[in-house]
Amino acid sequence: MPKMIISLDGTVLKDVQLTKDRTSLGRRPYNDIVIDSMAVSGEHAVVQMLGIEGYIEDLNSTNGTYVNGKTVKKQQLHHGDTIEIGKYKIQYVDEAQQAQLANGVIKVLSGPAAGREMALVKPVTSLGKAGVSVATITKGPTGFVIAHAEGNIAAMVNGAAVGSQAVALRDGDRIDLAGTQMQFVLG
Repeated sequence: MPKMIISLDGTVLKDVQLTKDRTSLGRRPYNDIVIDSMAVSGEHAVVQMLGIEGYIEDLNSTNGTYVNGKTVKKQQLHHGDTIEIGKYKIQYVDEAQQAQLANGVIKVLSGPAAGREMALVKPVTSLGKAGVSVATITKGPTGFVIAHAEGNIAAMVNGAAVGSQAVALRDGDRIDLAGTQMQFVLG
């Protein structure tokens, strides 16, 4: 069951289990999570659980809701995401997602290494051939991301080119790196 860890200036104030389908956050006392600060709107945001997925939605608050430093209207939450409301930081913790993140595998589908599997156990794994095309897969708190590292040919994920900005990998994503097809698998 997901939970939220609320902190202010690095000090944990509350640890709230998300047991309801809808959990409200705001300054007013009737909210499920009350954040007593003038920078927080009376009804600031809501976390909705749709099955096993959590989503945060800003309720037209005055000062906005941020996830990992970016302002959001509505966004799916992933294990390790940091929600910011006023000066408060709220960490989204989902043990089920965390367990999934423990293992990632690259399956080689074509080329001379077809059939091989590479477990993504290191913080950063490099794929490709130096001087031709190299991509890195990084294991972070919210999952795995791929980024272009070197070479003239960018890796493709599900047909879209990967630039210098990292792209989040999802279970089953197809990666094409200099003509070699691979698949990213969680589990």
